Amino acid sequence: MKIWKKNLIAAAVLLAVCGGIYVNWLYGEDQTVADLTDTLDSDKLLNSDVVMGDGAGDSDTTLSSYFAAVRLSRQQARDSAVSLLQEAMAYGDDVEAAQTSKQLEEIVQSALCEAQIESLVIAKGYADCVAYISEDGISVAVASPEGGIQQSDVAVITDIILSQSAFTMQDIRVVEVP
Repeated sequence: MKIWKKNLIAAAVLLAVCGGIYVNWLYGEDQTVADLTDTLDSDKLLNSDVVMGDGAGDSDTTLSSYFAAVRLSRQQARDSAVSLLQEAMAYGDDVEAAQTSKQLEEIVQSALCEAQIESLVIAKGYADCVAYISEDGISVAVASPEGGIQQSDVAVITDIILSQSAFTMQDIRVVEVP
């Protein structure tokens, strides 16, 4: 009699968990997730009129807020993509799981490369920067030093990117953030 009760309880818990997964899948199906390139298109981010705060703060606060907002947006989009890929791996067959695993590996490698480039650019004396890798290349937004970015600054940043990634000169975009 005890074994029968244990099996009944285990079956009820399993049924509740499966029901929860089904409901999550059912309602999560309608959500659209922005593509990383749509969310973090460097032209949209860097050429748009982004207002952070009321303008009463100093420029250092606004600049650091800008870089923090871009990093947060990039991380949220990447987390969303990783979540979807992990879900696809869990419910897909072996071929889909292999493809999804490859996409996850590419996301991780891009994130690591971006972090290395950002760290090295900041280590060279620039106040802040954010790098974004896409299919089209890499965009690096750098906080404008006093006097603006010079050719030598672009050369230093380009050298860092070339040494840390497989991009060519044509793939690199350096953007000054005033």
